Amino acid sequence: MDIVLRAAFLFAFVWFVTRAVGRRELSTLEPFDLILLVVLGDLIQQGVTQNDFSVTGAMLAAGTIGLMTVAFSWLNFRFARAGDVLEGDPVIVLERGKPIERNLRRNRITVEELAAQARLENIAHLDDVEWAVLETSGQISFIAKR
Repeated sequence: MDIVLRAAFLFAFVWFVTRAVGRRELSTLEPFDLILLVVLGDLIQQGVTQNDFSVTGAMLAAGTIGLMTVAFSWLNFRFARAGDVLEGDPVIVLERGKPIERNLRRNRITVEELAAQARLENIAHLDDVEWAVLETSGQISFIAKR
């Protein structure tokens, strides 16, 4: 039972950390960030199982984390209000070609990063954009002016 409680606690901790880090950072992982995630996973595993190297301990930890992932997904699907907390809401970062500085600052996105993302979508100038939305996945969607 100790492993299940540890796994549940660390699942909640990892969920909180990923929400605190921000969606933009998670959508643009650099190689170092990926390595850091692997190391973090190993550290968490050690914290969950302590010195229990048994197959049973590993199955309990993995099962608990898998079950909590499914539970969070079900809560997000079943209750719209839970989705707001678990996944967050899309954020409008540009309206009618004008950046919304408050939303950019809150999500730690510069106007230069926004313009670079627009160029990747074959949009030359931010003035050509009606809306830019930071999606819950960390991607930025652009809706061009007509």
